[in-house]
Amino acid sequence: MSITIKTPDEIEKMRVAGRLAAEVLDYIAPFVKPGVTTGELDQLCHEYMVNVQQTIPAPLNYAPPGYPPYPKSICTSINHQVCHGVPGPKALKKGDIVNLDITVIKDGYHGDTSRMFIVGDGSILARRLCQVTLECLWLGISVVKPGARLGDIGQIIQKHAEDSGFSVVREFCGHGIGLKFHEEPQVLHYGKAGTGPELLPGMTFTIEPMINAGKAAISELPDGWTIVTKDRSLSAQWEHTILITPTGFEVLTVSPDCPPPPALVAPLLS
Repeated sequence: MSITIKTPDEIEKMRVAGRLAAEVLDYIAPFVKPGVTTGELDQLCHEYMVNVQQTIPAPLNYAPPGYPPYPKSICTSINHQVCHGVPGPKALKKGDIVNLDITVIKDGYHGDTSRMFIVGDGSILARRLCQVTLECLWLGISVVKPGARLGDIGQIIQKHAEDSGFSVVREFCGHGIGLKFHEEPQVLHYGKAGTGPELLPGMTFTIEPMINAGKAAISELPDGWTIVTKDRSLSAQWEHTILITPTGFEVLTVSPDCPPPPALVAPLLS
């Protein structure tokens, strides 16, 4: 495993890319309402990234081994869709939950982040799932510091999700990020504390737990991209790009309207 340690110049470029990715979510938030199609959200984000930010939408035509080129500029995963939902003609309706996953490239460097949106008034279960998943993300972030282990992140996320009655998707994980969309290390959202690679200053990676209301099992739709829960239960995901600093961490994908750390986790961050 070869984990890239970023230089100060690279870190500054990662800060810019991360902030821009988060600002796309700030921009699109008012449009996430009943009646809008995921295709329209994709088009709005694409135009904002390309024409306003002068960034490159990283997902567009992205084709890792074994996958067809991804046809859109963002991922839109609704209700029981876990991740990599492909935007299209489906209109959002009241009660839906949807994850918008944004990755931009600026000056060669990637910024990657996602947020959950509740369309109208979501069910009690939907609201709780989104909240617990946000808490999982920030609990994972809270243990990031030099000398910690990747397993520390997975363990604290898994414990909170399962203690809340939910399950953790195993097949997809966070990842190193920089000049490449996906670098080492893989950041699992389950595991055992004290195991895995040691965290070192200058590492950058995403934490992006996918938490299901039902069982953890997933399946892939015929489009070759969209992942859904096998039992059709709701799924939620939040994502930030993280930098390990000499004393702890820095969240690179923050913006003016970025949701703050949840109250449950805030004392751990002080």
